[in-house]
Amino acid sequence: MGAGAPNPLYSEYSILNSLKMVPLLLFYAFSVLVQGYNAELTLHPKTQFLFPEGKSLVLPEPSDYFSSQLVSTPLPTNSFFQNFVLKNGDQPEYIQPYLIRSANSSVSISYPSQNITSDFIEQIFRPDLTISASKNPKPNQRHVISSYSDLSVTLDLPSSNLRFFLVRGSPYLTFAVNGNTSISISTVDPIRKLSCDSSFTKYTIRLRNRQTWILYASSPIHLTDNVSTIKSGGFSGVIRIALLADSDSQFEKILDKCSLTYPVSGSAILGSFAIKYKWEVNGAGKLLMLAHPLHLRLLSKADASVTVLEDVKYSSMDGELVGVIGDTWDLEAESIPVSWHSIKGLNKKSIPEIIRALGNDVKTLNASNISATSSYFYGKLVARAARLALIAEEVSYPKITPVVVQFLKDMIEPWLNGTFGANGFFYDQKWGGLVTKHGLNDTAGDFGFGIYNDHHFHLGYYIYGISVLTRFDPAWGKRYKSQAYSLVEDYTNLGPKENQHYTRLRCFDLWKLHSWAAGLTEFPFGRNQESTSEAINAYYSAALMGSAYGDADLVSVGSTLAAFEIQSAQTWWHVKGDNEIYAPRFVKNNKVVGILWSRKRDSILWFAPAERKDIRLGIQVLPILPITEVVFSDVDYVKELVKWALTSVLKNRTEEGWKGFVYALEAIYKQKQALNKVRDLSSHDDGNSLSNLLWWIHSRK
Repeated sequence: MGAGAPNPLYSEYSILNSLKMVPLLLFYAFSVLVQGYNAELTLHPKTQFLFPEGKSLVLPEPSDYFSSQLVSTPLPTNSFFQNFVLKNGDQPEYIQPYLIRSANSSVSISYPSQNITSDFIEQIFRPDLTISASKNPKPNQRHVISSYSDLSVTLDLPSSNLRFFLVRGSPYLTFAVNGNTSISISTVDPIRKLSCDSSFTKYTIRLRNRQTWILYASSPIHLTDNVSTIKSGGFSGVIRIALLADSDSQFEKILDKCSLTYPVSGSAILGSFAIKYKWEVNGAGKLLMLAHPLHLRLLSKADASVTVLEDVKYSSMDGELVGVIGDTWDLEAESIPVSWHSIKGLNKKSIPEIIRALGNDVKTLNASNISATSSYFYGKLVARAARLALIAEEVSYPKITPVVVQFLKDMIEPWLNGTFGANGFFYDQKWGGLVTKHGLNDTAGDFGFGIYNDHHFHLGYYIYGISVLTRFDPAWGKRYKSQAYSLVEDYTNLGPKENQHYTRLRCFDLWKLHSWAAGLTEFPFGRNQESTSEAINAYYSAALMGSAYGDADLVSVGSTLAAFEIQSAQTWWHVKGDNEIYAPRFVKNNKVVGILWSRKRDSILWFAPAERKDIRLGIQVLPILPITEVVFSDVDYVKELVKWALTSVLKNRTEEGWKGFVYALEAIYKQKQALNKVRDLSSHDDGNSLSNLLWWIHSRK
């Protein structure tokens, strides 16, 4: 179902507001009943508002790599293939289970090995096979992205007459050859043996490095080889190449049997706490794909059209990739409660202490004294204040509410009406999305917001503040509704039918099932994300905004994305002692990943070394919210994590703020000890407050 009903509220206003939510929740329940649990989510068209157009001097030119029919539409800025459209377009991308690199009118495929230390795990790109046209009149011509979808990208090499269907999770590299073209396949390791079957449609390529690759052709093809190159005569048709990851004869038979059916694209349909994958396929037979560990956990057990092949496995730093037969998958996430207040309620005896802390925290609110101009740090101050209003509502202390509401108005309105002279939001026509004044001329401005870094992080804080303000002042919310939706749709838009001005789900990766934060920056290790908790906050806040505006669809979209983000965080960021995804050497030294890259796991942070375990924990916890309880529901893991982080806290005598997050998690299993530690703190991170920490600790039951 959708958002959970909030806990009992104490103020007269809150009771009234809760009653107003009843029709919304009944409507949402009815819509799920009628449409079905896995029905596709859509957002009803809103009055679409655009911030003033901004002319960026630092954004790359999308027309360098996207086909002409694509550049007129909003384009992805945090996608799994982003390296293909940045700078020279020649950095590898991880299209599970292979690394793919496109350069000089050729495509290289690598089944990556791993470099493993106690501080990081990284994939090593080595071009096992490189495919090109034998006679290319323009060998340096760039590739072109002719189409893309949630699960795939089509990459054309125009001068080579080659089109590659790069579909995530396919054990085959599939490409079409046009114009009776001669192809060349080169290797970095000597070819030990090239053999074919009697039909000349299947070749086995054995390399000196002990790899064996199988090549399948849609019609007879004649290949010859020398030490490191395989060449063909003229050919038109489809070729598929797959690594034989296991020498067992049954493994090869499965590859043979499924080689005739190939996907050309794949889409993901978002439902209520569910995603359906659908692949467009050519050829007769059954589609073989590979699922990562979270896929396997979420695959619907009731779907008889899907068969898991436990013996078909490829290695990956994301965990073993396991074979799945079926051209549609249904993934079902656990539903999560999205409520304004604590999930379990507060200890009534604690309310006086929380009220005292609220009074002190509210005294610090003065919009005229705010020096922050960064969209990130400014947004954190907005969200921090909004928490005070909700805590006051939960403890029935309405005295401070007018002060907080006015502060929020003074802080938020200048960003929505364009009167905050030091910074502001603008609309970029080139890629189709929001940028900031700081980011128009500086790639580092606002932590790269102007080149599409961290959009869900920054905007999530504003959306949280707007949601709370709308809850307490619906008339204000109505006045700024169009601007508010423009902010939230920058990262939650489901497609052009909902809002033609923004790309689809800017940050969220519907294959990995979590977000990426790095935008239009070329990185050798692909996209990355540091803070899962800030990503969760972005979607949780979107759900709250839907609640505040009576928009059941936005409630469902936000809560569904938050649920998948949570399960991804628990799968790939949270490193439990019994973790079987990462190598033991890394697991022993790390209880949480710092920066998770497409093809690397790092213990460092962008702003702190690996030794600062308290900060590494904190960046995966902030901001502390009711949803935090769901993220850290595994108490045994929390104990491991806190014990590990406390060794850093003891050494850290100067920065008090980050300690609060460690103590907050410690309160899950040692409430009194953590409470005493929090009371002794002299300062707090700007995304937190003493009253919020006390609220959290006193809501442990």
